[in-house]
Amino acid sequence: MLFKGRSVFCAAVASLLLAGSAQADINVGLILALTGPNSSLGIPYRKGLELLPKEVGGEKVNVIVLDDTSDPSAAVRNAHKLISEDKIDILIGPSNTPAAFAVSNVTFEAKVPEISLSPVDLGPQKSDWLFTVPQPGDIWILPIMEDIKKRGLKKVAFIGFSDPWGDLCFNALKATASKYGVSIVAEERYARTDNSVTGQTLKILAAKPDAIFVGASGTPGALPHLALAERRWTGPTYGSPAVFNKDFARIGGGAIEGVMAVTGPVGAWDQLPDSNPIKKVSGEFVKAYEAANGAGSANGFAAYSYDAVLMFRDAAARALKKAKPGTPEFRTAMRDELRNIKELVGTQGVYNFKAGSPYGVDQRSVVLVKVDKGAWKLVP
Repeated sequence: MLFKGRSVFCAAVASLLLAGSAQADINVGLILALTGPNSSLGIPYRKGLELLPKEVGGEKVNVIVLDDTSDPSAAVRNAHKLISEDKIDILIGPSNTPAAFAVSNVTFEAKVPEISLSPVDLGPQKSDWLFTVPQPGDIWILPIMEDIKKRGLKKVAFIGFSDPWGDLCFNALKATASKYGVSIVAEERYARTDNSVTGQTLKILAAKPDAIFVGASGTPGALPHLALAERRWTGPTYGSPAVFNKDFARIGGGAIEGVMAVTGPVGAWDQLPDSNPIKKVSGEFVKAYEAANGAGSANGFAAYSYDAVLMFRDAAARALKKAKPGTPEFRTAMRDELRNIKELVGTQGVYNFKAGSPYGVDQRSVVLVKVDKGAWKLVP
């Protein structure tokens, strides 16, 4: 399916692009979970990607969107189709970590640049064609651990997804816990499609933790918080960056009051100091997005997509000076120019990519926030 029509965003973004004589279309493939348990992430990701420009440097941009139905196997099939049949020059997505790991192997083998909307790292040997927008675990876990240290807490329990995202969250906690004098007293997992985590919650509480970290995302990420509230847990509870959407807040309701989590700066953009360059970019994104989608609609997932758009636009303008779209040379040029991005200010961080890593952000990309009367407030 193709994006149709021209949104407020597309007009605004297109007006910033360089003019030039058309030579060939740039084909952009998107793989997103638009249905299934991960659709609460995929749908806002797609709304953010409606910001993709209609043209870059005078070259038309075609956008092909495929739904992976929250199934990594479907995501892989979609990637093969986009590469072999639609002849894409670049892939953006997928929108959840299990699919991202699966698809990244495909783009690596096919030598197609990929801007992943989910955290994924295949190691230095397979990072040539991969660029990840979200913050890596070793960066976003630090504000949580600093808060735990400040509170003098020593025992933490973990509950998270039984998939690569849960693994990423637990591994980030495990890698830093001992450095902060913290022991992990329980580790429990659940599937994204589960309807209950009663058993896991009882095991966690039996371990008598000082704090609990929930390594989950989106709508299913609210389930442990609901179970903990039912059992009158009142200790500190922490969440990952992947819970910043309205569905999580709607389902979690009063059960997530007081929950602390890390987010990109856009999650508290209006509370940032004016000296922070991310504040201006985030403010522009939020205001424009809500003008198009309604008050209060802005969210962290659409913001990640917006940063992917900024990355694509920045790299494509330079790659067009090296090669013609639709060729291996252009795909290589896109990869090289993505890698050459320096100090690109987005809503979720300031991007600087380098060889051997798919990540481009630093500690400027995360803040710690807390649910206060239903709203996320910056933790000083």
